[in-house]
Amino acid sequence: MISGESIKYSLNHLKKRKGRSFLTIFSILVGIATIFIFVSFGYGLYNYIDELSSASAADKVLIMPSSAGGIEAPEGVTLNESDIHSITRAAGVYEATGVYFKAALVKQNKDQKYVSLISIDPTTDILIESYNIKIEQGRELRQGDTKQVLLGYNYLIPNKILPKPYELNDNIEVNGVDLKVAGFLGSIGNPQDDSQIYITNDQFESMYPEEDSYVEIFARVDKDNVEKAVENIERNLRKSRDVEKGKEDFTVQSFTELVESFSMALDIVIGFIILIALISVIVSTINTANTMITSVLERYREIGILKAVGAKNHEVLKIFLFESSFLGFIAGILGCILGWALSSLGGFILQNLGWGFLKPYFSVWLFVGLILFATITGAISGVIPAVKASKISTVKALRYE
Repeated sequence: MISGESIKYSLNHLKKRKGRSFLTIFSILVGIATIFIFVSFGYGLYNYIDELSSASAADKVLIMPSSAGGIEAPEGVTLNESDIHSITRAAGVYEATGVYFKAALVKQNKDQKYVSLISIDPTTDILIESYNIKIEQGRELRQGDTKQVLLGYNYLIPNKILPKPYELNDNIEVNGVDLKVAGFLGSIGNPQDDSQIYITNDQFESMYPEEDSYVEIFARVDKDNVEKAVENIERNLRKSRDVEKGKEDFTVQSFTELVESFSMALDIVIGFIILIALISVIVSTINTANTMITSVLERYREIGILKAVGAKNHEVLKIFLFESSFLGFIAGILGCILGWALSSLGGFILQNLGWGFLKPYFSVWLFVGLILFATITGAISGVIPAVKASKISTVKALRYE
């Protein structure tokens, strides 16, 4: 342990050289703040993913048309009612529903905008439940509802989609059809999803009688045997669509698989960004080492005096290690404060822009971990200068000019 007298001596020295100490601290805190920002937003995204992969989505499976290579479906590859029958007959499947999709024109007086129009089967809540969406106002769509509509959260906000916000029981013109607002969904956290409009499958078919293809099919399966249910669905669809294994024109994925693939992509992106930030920390470490080496050279005679009055090599070593560690410690605290401030500001801005799911999450361990990391980084950068200082010859140091 370093003595109190040595600590006081080190702090006085750092205080005398405020400019150099500040630049050293600043070079480290920039890297720490950068890491803090990306990790905090990464934590936020992981929390969002955890919500999607909660119990509400654990028993859901998504079926989509595709090419044999799993890329975007070519012209003519569709999903229809016969596919739903094949899926529901698969062992382990409780229910399935098809979803229609169209880009629809919404008008409000002279203002208009294209938004996504999605269909819902009121007899099941698979779609809404899959994405963990809650009702903000009003009610869900019911079987038999005609010319009723469920709006995304942004329709409650003026100038978000259209100038005037909508209220329950208002009429909204969608593709030339007047529909009555039955309810509003809670905020999902991104502008596209929060501007969507939902109608029943029957209403969709009434508005688009030529439409006979689902964009995707949702199925509820036995959550204890999801993989087996997926295999059964694939087998039934291959048989009904008369395609061989490996040449499927559809894909079947559980929500767990979708979430895992998203998590893997997120791991890679965040890992790459943190790597870049770590490079800046390494550069800062080299800068701190240069600062400490300069400090040793400037205090050559001073070190000789310390040794002359009884300071041991290990005590001199501790003094310089403490100084570099202290600079790292202060940089860690300031870096976390700066990172927290910028992350909070960024989260506030994104929230106001409608990207609420991109919110940072602040863990106590993030603060503690980065402060410790900065302190250790500072200590490591001071090892070589500290060892060099501890081995200085007392006689040579006193003669040094």
